[in-house]
Amino acid sequence: MSNRDRSVRTEGIVLRRRDFGESDRILVVFSRKLGRISAIAKGARKPSSKMAGHLEVFMRSSFLVSRGRNLHLITQAETQESYDRLREDLSGIGIGSYVVELVDAVTYEEGSHLELYDLLVATLKSLDAGMDPAVILHHFELHLLGLSGFRPELFICVECGSQIVEEDQYLSGLLGGVVCPSCFPRLSGVDIKPVSARILKYLRHFQRSSMGELNALKLPDELRKGVEEAINYYLNHTLEAPLNSPEFINRVRG
Repeated sequence: MSNRDRSVRTEGIVLRRRDFGESDRILVVFSRKLGRISAIAKGARKPSSKMAGHLEVFMRSSFLVSRGRNLHLITQAETQESYDRLREDLSGIGIGSYVVELVDAVTYEEGSHLELYDLLVATLKSLDAGMDPAVILHHFELHLLGLSGFRPELFICVECGSQIVEEDQYLSGLLGGVVCPSCFPRLSGVDIKPVSARILKYLRHFQRSSMGELNALKLPDELRKGVEEAINYYLNHTLEAPLNSPEFINRVRG
């Protein structure tokens, strides 16, 4: 394979990074062409490095990647979008870190996933533009679950298959969606959580809406905590591992 064949230019978003050796940096990047990759940027921590400022977490950059067997090599990087407004305070940094941490949790090495990549870019753009973070995040969370194969069933009871009517219901991470009140008594011992009709209405709206339809959506203050708890419950059950960013966000909120 020639050097030209081994090299790929692609845009991508840095999911996480760590220092390596005296001056290198190892990155996990979710790229448009290659999917999630692990790569080393040699000399990226040197003051003279031309790549240093283009490798920040949740920054969208253009990369020249030289393919390797286990670890790719990043030889060039240039910022496309830095999402500076999102980086202005600790809360914004925490939110941006949470978004890429979720993508990191549901993706695997290699294999392009254009729909998920476009969702990630649109989410970071909307957050950076100052849209309501709760609305954007909940839309992102539910669409990410759908694109990664974990879409919760919110319209039909996962036990009996009946249409969910407008009344208080139950949500089960183990069973993969909503359980109706008729089925609930038969499910003793199953991990399950009550969910009100109003909260379920907003979960459904986030799940079936496009990003462009969110501008007109107002999430009532009295429902924000309940919607967040319902989605976090489902995410934690699905991912089977705690995320670091939510704790940081809560600490910043005080």
